[in-house]
Amino acid sequence: MRSADASRKISDSLFRLMGAGRRRVARARLCYERHALSTWGPRSERNAGRILCYHSIGQRPRDVNDVSQERFRRHLEIALRSGFRFVPARELAAGNGSARDVAITFDDGLLSVATVAAPVLSEFGIPWTLFVVAGWSEHTEPWQRDQFLGWRQLEKLAAAGADIGSHSMTHPDFSTLADEPSIVTDELGESRRVIEARLGIRPDSFAIPYGQSRNWPAVASGIAKELGYETVFAQAEETRPPGTVARTFVTSFDQDRVFRALLSGAFDRWEEWF
Repeated sequence: MRSADASRKISDSLFRLMGAGRRRVARARLCYERHALSTWGPRSERNAGRILCYHSIGQRPRDVNDVSQERFRRHLEIALRSGFRFVPARELAAGNGSARDVAITFDDGLLSVATVAAPVLSEFGIPWTLFVVAGWSEHTEPWQRDQFLGWRQLEKLAAAGADIGSHSMTHPDFSTLADEPSIVTDELGESRRVIEARLGIRPDSFAIPYGQSRNWPAVASGIAKELGYETVFAQAEETRPPGTVARTFVTSFDQDRVFRALLSGAFDRWEEWF
């Protein structure tokens, strides 16, 4: 038994090391892609403005989707100095923006959105949107309480002007649910019901978890429309599923040069895969 237990422990350690190694390689590849595209990627300015997607601001361990507070502030300053105007995401989604308009959105409902990002955005007078994973904000598990905003915190953000949308109940990969319409309905409909019950807000916008083109099958698109969602946000301008609104994902690797390239369309065919 002792020998078997020792073997299992060694195997578990090896698997953890292999997983950590693969993660480092993936991060390095993602970093290389961002910097390479910022140098050599094509540029394609949007006529109707650009919607940015952030996740957390200075919140570990959120990895490649976490942007430091200093870098987040720099992003806002760069956009303003470059002549961009910050507008609500729903304005751009409706096609009412110009090429020099930009919008800020956040996915998941992470704690740092309230503690770090919201004060900075308020300082600059910038409108913004938050897409909430309703099940995570219920705080039924300790890990949710440690990472995600609760309903009272979300209520304060909404009262201060944040636009609240849905990001599903449990953040599933909808590509795995193409043959499970009842689960798709639960994820889309229940999240909307819970947000309305907790905040008194009936969201009409939805952000696709993971956001890639493959993550939004036709069955999900149809059910979203039936349930009353008016706008579905995805990822890249040139690869997004039909009927969705493009967003440009921002990563922890986006230094000033990368962010400027992002604003000029260098990532309009790039989807975050990490």
